[in-house]
Amino acid sequence: MEENEFAASGDRRYAAAMDLAEVTCPTCFEVFEVALPHPDEMPAEVDYDCEICCRPMMIVFTENEVYAKGLGE
Repeated sequence: MEENEFAASGDRRYAAAMDLAEVTCPTCFEVFEVALPHPDEMPAEVDYDCEICCRPMMIVFTENEVYAKGLGE
């Protein structure tokens, strides 16, 4: 089923929009978006691989900010 079909059928999975945040890779300095966790799950740190250079990092989610840090930081 395509996204438009979900919207037309009223599927709740499609209706619940994800909040996104921009982060900058600490290795290649490219910017990309990640989905925010539910507010009840913050603060949180998530292992993540850069979507551009594939290097590992930690993405830190707090109530006030979202940022990426290298694993050695």
